[in-house]
Amino acid sequence: MRKWWAPHPGSRLHFYCLGGQWALRGPGSTALRPASPQTFHGNVDKDTPVLSELPEPVVARFIRIYPLTWNGSLCMRLEVLGCAVARECELAGTQRGGGMLGRQHPAKDNPASLAAVYSYYAQNEVVATDDLDFRHHSYKDMRQLMKLVNEECPTITRTYSLGKSSRGLKIYAMEISDNPGEHELGEPEFRYTAGIHGNEVLGRELLLLLMQYLCREYRDGNPRVRSLVQDTRIHLVPSLNPDGYEVAAQMGSEFGNWALGLWTEEGFDIFEDFPDLNSVLWGAEERKWVPYRVPNNNLPIPERYLSPDATVSTEVRAIIAWMEKNPFVLGANLNGGERLVSYPYDMARTPTEEQLLAAAMAAARGEDEDEVSEAQETPDHAVFRWLAISFASAHLTLTEPYRGGCQAQDYTGGMGIVNGAKWNPRSGTINDFSYLHTNCLELSFYLGCDKFPHESELPREWENNKEALLTFMEQVHRGIKGVVTDEQGIPIANATISVSGINHGVKTASGGDYWRILNPGEYRVTAHAEGYTPSAKTCNVDYDIGATQCNFILARSNWKRIREIMAMNGNRPIPRIDPSRPMTPQQRRLQQRRLQHRLRLRAQMRLRRLNATTTLDPHTVPTTLPPAPATTLSTTMEPWGVVPPTTAGWEEWETETYTEVVTEFGTEVEPKFETQLEPEFGTEVEPEFETQLETEFEEEEEEEEEEMATGQAFPFTTVETYTVNFGDF
Repeated sequence: MRKWWAPHPGSRLHFYCLGGQWALRGPGSTALRPASPQTFHGNVDKDTPVLSELPEPVVARFIRIYPLTWNGSLCMRLEVLGCAVARECELAGTQRGGGMLGRQHPAKDNPASLAAVYSYYAQNEVVATDDLDFRHHSYKDMRQLMKLVNEECPTITRTYSLGKSSRGLKIYAMEISDNPGEHELGEPEFRYTAGIHGNEVLGRELLLLLMQYLCREYRDGNPRVRSLVQDTRIHLVPSLNPDGYEVAAQMGSEFGNWALGLWTEEGFDIFEDFPDLNSVLWGAEERKWVPYRVPNNNLPIPERYLSPDATVSTEVRAIIAWMEKNPFVLGANLNGGERLVSYPYDMARTPTEEQLLAAAMAAARGEDEDEVSEAQETPDHAVFRWLAISFASAHLTLTEPYRGGCQAQDYTGGMGIVNGAKWNPRSGTINDFSYLHTNCLELSFYLGCDKFPHESELPREWENNKEALLTFMEQVHRGIKGVVTDEQGIPIANATISVSGINHGVKTASGGDYWRILNPGEYRVTAHAEGYTPSAKTCNVDYDIGATQCNFILARSNWKRIREIMAMNGNRPIPRIDPSRPMTPQQRRLQQRRLQHRLRLRAQMRLRRLNATTTLDPHTVPTTLPPAPATTLSTTMEPWGVVPPTTAGWEEWETETYTEVVTEFGTEVEPKFETQLEPEFGTEVEPEFETQLETEFEEEEEEEEEEMATGQAFPFTTVETYTVNFGDF
């Protein structure tokens, strides 16, 4: 059996089976009293259908088909959980729009049974009321439909291309806004994408239906749609993998399989082909580098992904460029094969020892709280759960627990939402990349077990998903928004908006505007940018749709001057001597050389200044001493033994003490260098330090002259005292 779908009343149900037999549990069977199996012979070739009818019409709630061996031969077993309409059994928990209807033709002589089938159908079947194009669209048909929508609503729509696939097919997108083609200040941008896997076509058709619906409802004056279009810039991309869809469409709904068309032409799975930024962030967090050395948001892409020969699909390169070009705030990708909403993180993180210990203690106490799950949660975990529930609760079938999971047990606990890492852990997904590289919060919607539903099911699927799609789009207006400017009103781009208690910030767009989705509550929000003083304020978020306005005005700081000083130092860290921190041998040798050279130049400059400005009293000058030059100082001194005697006694020899106070910022001089004025033998004199020291001495002389004139001394941090006794000469 390739495919089965519930036909409308009045049509016939065909079973396709190659060389096998049908084993079916008849009407009225239960787990305790199963009915005897009914056998239906199948066809021998795929082109010859075989009609099989149940004895009585059955309203089926659950249908399962799987292969097995029966009486020594291979067959397909069809299990139908339902009730015969003719027996008027009650369906417990029946809700509008729930379940597949397995209906067969009643006997022609039983009009009551036929009437019962029609009555149940009218009461419980979801019927589409919108006049839309309910059919599967090829690549050419999709392009033509988008063109027609643009022609029907030219003032609010625009068609553009993200790029091309590996086979050269364009990845088309439809923009819906009251000012298409431009980003309006303060208007958030939203995106829906589908067709990441080419064989998951329901999302593709839903987005084509959505763009038709928005166009016609806006034109007809629907207030909800008009408000959404006027206040939001919406982007719809129905097929991110057009190559894969063309492969899957060749087999169609009946003969396609689970993997045909899933990958791109180059063999990539687009969903998990994005750069792995989770490992980058988590590694930095373990080293305590966040947020000082590594930011907690808008992480850069590693260089290995940017090279032309990197193993990255053509489609992913186009998607990343599209993400970086537009300041998206919220988005979702539509998939198939399961029935749930998945939110980040999608990559599983190894729990810490503390988390493992807490989980073990919780298990010992018999508590259900899973402490290890915190390792898979984002800082915006509560926001992601809110967003996931907003879609699942508005969907007509996702939160019906009796449906169970498509492949195994229900991972959602009946809520229809699940953390991606706990359900299906993967690295490099589009959801994690969008959260860590951009400001956009992205989720995955898995819309049904059937990846390629039949064309006849599209109206019902549209009704199941329409309200959920609109409700999720409205969540982009929840939280806070605003504009960050300087004191002159100039917008500040790339400013960081951080919320106290949430270790994840967002960046402002080129116009200085920002959006931050938050749950209802009171938050302390801070805006900070390079070269400006941070500003913080309290912002309140209400339960009603509509973001709270929170604007920031930042004042300039001295960071610009600090950057200039660091640039003069080659943008290298300026060393600061910390006595509590040991120095490396290389740093110590370099410091010793600099201190020796500094002390030698200080002594030379000081002696020159003292000899040029100090004079002796004429009453005590020795009579036999030859007059010394007034402007020069001899560097060769007479030996003590050859100095001519004087008439004055030794105690009358004049002694002058000169004291100088020198400022040393953050420099620690070791004791063994305090009296060493000459550098070690072979030490090279660095010209830049000599010039710098000479400049410092000139500044010190100017400060001394100002002190002499004003009588006010400058503040200093370190004091060095030098004494010169002229009696030694």
